[in-house]
Amino acid sequence: MSAQIFKDSKSDLAFRPSWMVNRAVIYGVLILWAVICLFPIYWTLTTSFKAAPDVMKGNLIPWWDFTPKWLGMRSLGLSPETIFQESTVREEFLKRFWNSTIAATGSSALAVILGSCTAYGLSRFNYRFGFMRNSDISFFFLSQLILPPVVLALPFLVLYKELDLLDTRIGLIGLYTLTVLPIVIWIMRDQFGSIPVELEEAALVDGLSIWGAFVTIILPIALPGMVASFIIALVLTWNEYFFAALLTSSHAKTLPVMVASQTGSQGISWWSMAALSFAAILPLIVIGIVLERFIIKGMAAGAVK
Repeated sequence: MSAQIFKDSKSDLAFRPSWMVNRAVIYGVLILWAVICLFPIYWTLTTSFKAAPDVMKGNLIPWWDFTPKWLGMRSLGLSPETIFQESTVREEFLKRFWNSTIAATGSSALAVILGSCTAYGLSRFNYRFGFMRNSDISFFFLSQLILPPVVLALPFLVLYKELDLLDTRIGLIGLYTLTVLPIVIWIMRDQFGSIPVELEEAALVDGLSIWGAFVTIILPIALPGMVASFIIALVLTWNEYFFAALLTSSHAKTLPVMVASQTGSQGISWWSMAALSFAAILPLIVIGIVLERFIIKGMAAGAVK
């Protein structure tokens, strides 16, 4: 008996170093990957405080390689000495920021609503449209992403001119909704397909309608997929540049267009572009952190149900 205990303890001692090595390797890889992913954000933030020589030399460490200055924030009217003064640049930045917020959040929310309803129908009912079945209809939606945006430029330009939607937020919301709707449909179709049909059948037996079962039973379980779809749609629409530059002129221009406008005949204003880029990235970071909690909450709620 004692020999067996001694043997087990010896094997535990032999196992512990290998376990610690494995854990160290895993955490080392994760830390390295985190540094790689966060470095572009760090570079963008520090560039907004650099002068032109520091940008060209590639200095990275504040107060070591270079002395931080408020060049980028001053160009936006957001530095400590200009924040309380009138600034046309700051007003323009806030206008573009508001345009991006309305266009991205409005189109993402609309795409999630329409896409969830479409995906629920494709996952629960059998459709026939000519030779097309459910799988063909789903692939048809996804195939819309194959076309490059430049192919759709002229048709949308002519259509929006006829509908008087050029340089309007409503026009951007409608176009952005169409561009991200196929992705939302595919994500939500798989989400609804993983939910047992017996839950809805039980709800129908209890007296709920199809819509009642969808709202009270299915949607809470599918919440993680809806939040994930919203985040993906939000990122895609927030960063969209081509159609925003093509279909807007002054009233509805968005942040990506303003970031690209920092290049000119005098060169690139790196500090201004970096400050604008960081201001455009920051809301997505905050939204991702906040909605991650809702994803976990939705998964827990689905597990309970």
